[in-house]
Amino acid sequence: MSMLEIIAVAVSFLGIWLTAKRKMLCWPVNLLACALYFRIFLDVRLYADMVLQALFGIAIFYGWILWARGKEDEGDIVVQRLPVVRAAAGLAAGAIGAVTIGWFTSRFTSAALPWMDAALSSFSLVAQYWTARRHAASWLLWIMVDIFYVGMFAFKELWLTAGLYGAMILLAVQGYRRWQQVGAAPAVRPHSGVQGEV
Repeated sequence: MSMLEIIAVAVSFLGIWLTAKRKMLCWPVNLLACALYFRIFLDVRLYADMVLQALFGIAIFYGWILWARGKEDEGDIVVQRLPVVRAAAGLAAGAIGAVTIGWFTSRFTSAALPWMDAALSSFSLVAQYWTARRHAASWLLWIMVDIFYVGMFAFKELWLTAGLYGAMILLAVQGYRRWQQVGAAPAVRPHSGVQGEV
């Protein structure tokens, strides 16, 4: 356990909590968490997760823009329904990414857990994309991914990070409930003239 991991855990927890609350501040906080974990994963040779943090950085800017465009007049972030076809496509993309990244990292790097690291990284990108698109279903995928992350980080003796991911499971459950309560947005919101799906 290092001071860097302690700070990364605190920042990550705050970022997920703000995301569950649908607060715009979640994006810069999550960006800082990505930078901190990029360094941590480099140190413990979880290379797919290290690259994932860089990709999350890009996805964070994407989500930040979409959330800014997807607010109601009152400033609340509007939740969108995830169509079955889009859900299936996302899961298929996650599986293809897992196999591709796993094959590459198992053959060409000294990755500690190449296949698990690859699968979790790939499906995390899908969950991040769904979060950026404001789909409540993103939280269900985060719950599944985080359960496996707890085991992986415990195996790598990143105990605080394993604890963080355990807490993130609870935050994801809370986030899913909150986002389900606000429901899907109408196709066109009254008074704004802005399309609900961006």
